[in-house]
Amino acid sequence: MTTAVYVHHVEELGTVTVRPVEPDLDAPLLHRWVNEERSRFWGMLGTTVEQVRDVYAHLDSLTTHHGFLVSLDDEPVALFQTYDPGADRVGECYEVLPGDIGVHLLVAPGAAPRPGYTGGLLSALIAFSLRDHSRIVVDPDAANEKAVARMLRAGFEAGPEVVLPEVDLPEVFIPEKRARLAFLTRR
Repeated sequence: MTTAVYVHHVEELGTVTVRPVEPDLDAPLLHRWVNEERSRFWGMLGTTVEQVRDVYAHLDSLTTHHGFLVSLDDEPVALFQTYDPGADRVGECYEVLPGDIGVHLLVAPGAAPRPGYTGGLLSALIAFSLRDHSRIVVDPDAANEKAVARMLRAGFEAGPEVVLPEVDLPEVFIPEKRARLAFLTRR
């Protein structure tokens, strides 16, 4: 198992640990998560374990995109991805600034939320992302009202609604998506 790249204690929540996704080891778990109906906005409904493994093996091969498994007190609770917006389709939709980092978050369908759960988890991941960057951009599906509202409650400023273009490469296909951009600048 890979070593944690970040550990953060969140008062009244627990210890959040972030480690790189290991495609062979983590694919069965991630497959269960991304194939839940509540994860439909992640865009991987109907994938096989092998397809999930291949997606994260491809991601692992890039220097601009990274996948992380997030645990709370040693229990896996989320999938977190970071990326360089200038090397991603989102970079075609807004003016990328030096110091920008893009993120995606999927909270595990089986996680047992309690008041402050997602906010506490998000606070640790924001701290992780802003260690070496000055601004975070998120691009949740515009129809995912819960995700958009969650980002705004976390302090993100709403940006424009955009259409992220389709990506059709031999390694990966990502369909066009209507997204709501939001930004959080390090204070």
